[in-house]
Amino acid sequence: QVQLVESGGGLVQPGGSLRLACAASGLPFSSYVMAWFRQAVGKQREFVASISWSGGRTDYADSAKGQSTISRDNDKNTVYLQMNRLKPEDTAVYYCAAHRNPVSRASSRYDFWGQGTRVTVSS
Repeated sequence: QVQLVESGGGLVQPGGSLRLACAASGLPFSSYVMAWFRQAVGKQREFVASISWSGGRTDYADSAKGQSTISRDNDKNTVYLQMNRLKPEDTAVYYCAAHRNPVSRASSRYDFWGQGTRVTVSS
């Protein structure tokens, strides 16, 4: 049974940082493209970042470029999202997702999803 478990969310002040983690089990992690999506209240789920199976290729939404870094540790079956200079508009539930190649921004391509971790950016 595939499980993706996110952690690291919480309340942070504007300008602060958070590091999200997603631990995967039940799948050959190093063969899967991993991604982060987010969904704010009243909005559709949107792509944040993705990373290829080797970590050699990454892709970011415009809103995440320069602010966030996606990385993975295939030995630990974990993908990370480092978020800096957070803004109130970054408030959302953040989900990790997994699928086989190719790297994609389309949520419909992703086969497995975590339950999400909530990030709230507020003073």
